[in-house]
Formats: sequence, structure tokens, C-alpha cells
Amino acid sequence: MNPIREIQCHIRQAVLQAAQTCREAGHFSFEEIPDFVVEVPNQSEHGDFACNLAMLFAKQARMSPRKIAEYLVQELSSLLSGSVEKIDVAGAGFINFYLPSSWLENLPAQILACGENYGKNEPRPEKIQVEFVSANPTGNLHMGNARGGALGDSLANLLRFDGYQVEKEYYINDAGNQITVLGQSLEMRYKELLGEPFEFPENGYAGQDIVDTVQHIIQTHGREFLSLPPEEMREKLTKIALKEKLTYIKQTLADFGISYDCWFSESSLHTSGKVKETVEVLRQRGYVYESEGALWLKATAFGEEKDEVLIRANGIPTYFASDIAYHCNKFERGFDRIINIWGADHHGHVARMKNAMAAIGYDPERLTILLIQLVRLYRGGEIVRMSKRTGTTVSLDELIEEVGRDAARFFFIMRSPDSHLDFDLELARKQSQENPVYYVQYAHARICSIFRQAAAAGAEIPSPENVRFAVLDEEERALLHKVVEFPEEIRTAAEALAPHRIARYLQELAGSFHSFYNHHRVLSDQKELQDARLVLLACVRVTLKNALEILGVRAPEHM
Repeated sequence: MNPIREIQCHIRQAVLQAAQTCREAGHFSFEEIPDFVVEVPNQSEHGDFACNLAMLFAKQARMSPRKIAEYLVQELSSLLSGSVEKIDVAGAGFINFYLPSSWLENLPAQILACGENYGKNEPRPEKIQVEFVSANPTGNLHMGNARGGALGDSLANLLRFDGYQVEKEYYINDAGNQITVLGQSLEMRYKELLGEPFEFPENGYAGQDIVDTVQHIIQTHGREFLSLPPEEMREKLTKIALKEKLTYIKQTLADFGISYDCWFSESSLHTSGKVKETVEVLRQRGYVYESEGALWLKATAFGEEKDEVLIRANGIPTYFASDIAYHCNKFERGFDRIINIWGADHHGHVARMKNAMAAIGYDPERLTILLIQLVRLYRGGEIVRMSKRTGTTVSLDELIEEVGRDAARFFFIMRSPDSHLDFDLELARKQSQENPVYYVQYAHARICSIFRQAAAAGAEIPSPENVRFAVLDEEERALLHKVVEFPEEIRTAAEALAPHRIARYLQELAGSFHSFYNHHRVLSDQKELQDARLVLLACVRVTLKNALEILGVRAPEHM
């Protein structure tokens, strides 16, 4: 159910019909109806909905917008009789629509009947893949991975809630130069910890996590790999390390509330021949040429400043080549839309990948890439750069340990991904209404507490059909209206790929509830009023829980 959307569509159709009737009656003329809106006004005194068509008609009709609006209202009064209580013209020509109170009062029954499905859209045929985090398995997950994880998982949940078929995927970068460097780093640490001569690679991975991995290897295998040829030693060390790193990544992301439908290995693209097959398709389509022993993509044909190497002169494919093959594989698996979440440092790669898809023959508009900006951690007003435990950057598992999963996820999703995020660790730990996630979760827990008190007093949540909601005052009706806005907020957020809108909506809903709680007593000897308020809070509780679940945040019953 989407009451806002339903009445918007009803009003829109009436406006279209009224415009045609006005033209036929000779009130004003026009060649085409412009793209107008029927929207919820920012101020409630301007009605429940407002329409700007008269303003847009003025030039075609050669008439003042207000006069056009008056003609439209004459027709709309009969077309919307029974469903709209009042229609008037405001300002220069806005048409405002006021709904009868019964419209709002009929909705609690529908909301509670939907329950955990309240806000969900009907199933859609479109199949969407959301790929996110996909960190190199060479180190710990950092704050950028954490923000991408919260965004990607919440976005996938949001799209599913809006009716789409969604798959979440992690791309395992287990091939290429970073794996070669990982093997070299492991070999040297292995030799170092066993007291053997070593020379650490200049660009090697020097983090404590690599040392920890090698120590684990030594505990299990001792010195047995020292007798192997260097290449075989690196291969065995890398295989063990990748397994450990992936186990860490999977467990940490699971602790963060994230599970994937698919873990896709980059190396499989090479062993299956998919990379070379993709390069050959590009060659057949006229977008590959050979120069200096290497194969190049004609990226300049799509407006890029320079062409890109696909296969090096030594025969080794570039990461770009395997990335193109990976995205072709995604489309071949039948996804209608592909959404990638990348760090802002990949900005220059966005156009290259879209152009590569166009070169292959896929519509680049089916590929959406969201970029996430940097995260700065603060404690006591000071920037936190290093982990106390390892001396390197703070990892996701350390963040979860310090502030908890719920706070971490909510803080990461509160801001649009294209804005920088300042993460206040002390605020995230506070159990007070200053903390946004606590503020929202406390609203849910508070309602659950009221229901427990009601049950102890022998009061049950009545059937909405038997409740008289006319006894609710203006603030209470505003709270119910906020609940009713939820399905439309879902639709809007899903269309914009903006789960941060749900976080903002939750804070607004929680704020409306806390204000209600501070001014109204739910349990009283006025049974008619008590029943109406209990049903109202039942609707708020359902909405809070559903919205929190989209963000991967728990809805506690006690706090």
C-alpha cells in the first residue's frame, strides 16, 4: 500500500481531465500539457497536496496563472467530489487540495494488516545486482570499506523492499599485481620470522595483519616451506593467506550485518578464458589494436583522453581487461541493472568502464556507479588516525567493537555517499538522545514499554476498525500522517538510490513520536482516547521496525 502515491495519482488524473475539459469549453487553449507535479506542500496550511499546472500553462494559454487555476478548480470540484474536502487557489496560481479527515482515519487498519510488509512495493520483474566493498584480500577492512558496506547493504535492502529482485555480490580480487606483491610480502615476512636472510619488497604490504598471518602459518607449518623453490613457496603462502583473509572479511562483514548472495573470484575470469574472450569481442567490434607488442582499447573513440592497455606486451592482461570481462559476465548473468559502489579515488575509472560497456554493446545506462567520499574518525574533538591495537589505520572490526554494529551502520548511512563523513566515536557510544541511532531505537523501545504497561493493566491493542480516530488532536494526527508517508519515502529513496533518506525519515518519525510522548498520556481512564493512541503507536512501531531493518539496524524492545 502507498496511500500518498494513490491519492497523488487520483488527483493527477483529475487535473489532466479538468485541463482537457477546460480546453473543450473554450476557457483557455494549449497545445500540450506540460510536465506538472502534484506534491505534498512544505507547509500544512497549504493543503495536503498542491499542483503547479496553472503556472506552467500561462505562456501557452496567454492568461494569468490564477485565472487558469480558477477554471481548473471549477472542473476539479466535481471530479474530486467525495475524495477531496476542499480545493482552493493560492498565491499566483497554485492549486491546493485538502483531504477529508476520514482519509487518514481509514489507514491504521491497512497499516497494521500489512505489518512487516508495510511500505513494501509489489514485486517487479527487474533484476538488479549490487556489488560493494570488494576490498583486496591483502589487509584489514578500513573505514572506506565500512561506509561502502553500510551503503551497499542498505541500498540492496531498500531495493528489495521496493519490489526489485536484488543480488548482493563481493568481487574477490585474487589475481593480478596485488596478489603477486602479497606473495612477495609473505615470503619475506616468513623468512624474517624464521631468522632467515630477507629483503622486503619496496612496495610490499607492511601491515601488522601480514605479520599476524605469517605467524599463524608458522604455528601450523613451521619451517616446511623454506625448502621449496621461491615461486612454489610464495604460491603456498599466498593460498593460505588468501583463505585466512577471506575468512576474516566474511566474518567481519557478518558481524556488521552483511551477507552476500555471491562471492565472485577474479581469478576465475582468467582460468575460464573469459578475459581473452572479452578482448577478442572488442577486437571484432573494431575497438582493439596492437602497438608496441601490447593490445590497446580505443578509448579515445568514446571521448577519453588516451587509449588503454588491455593485454601487456608480456601477454599478461591488465586489471582493466579483467574488470571489463567481469562486467560483461554480470550482464550475461541476466541482470537488468548493475550498481557498483566504489571509493571516490576511482572517479576516473567510472567513464572508462561505462565506455567499455558501450564498446562491447551493452547500454552503459544500465551500469550505475556510486562513489563514496572519505570518512574521518573523531574522538574528543581530535581526529583518530591510528589504531591503538596495531598502530595502523582503524579497522572495521575495531570500530564494531568500540561503538557496536547498529551505531556504526546508522552513522555511515546518515549522510549522502557523495559527502564527506565525520564519524564521532564518542557520540556513537552515547546512550542519550544526542545519539541519532539511540534516539530512533529508543522510540521503538519506548513504545514496546508502553505496550507492556498496557498489558499489565489489562489493556489490549484494539482492532483499528473499532477505534474512533477523530479524538486525536493535531499533533497526534501529524504523527499518523508521518507514518503514512513511509511507503512513498521508500519509493522515492529507491528511485534515487538514496538509503540515507530512510535514516533521515527515521529521525523525523522518532522526533514526532518523542514529542507526542512528552505531551500525551497513552494509558488513561478515557478508553476511547486510549484505544486511539494505542493503535497509533502500533502503527509507529511497525514503521520504525521496518525502516530500521532496511538499514540493517536492530529495533530493540528494551533499552
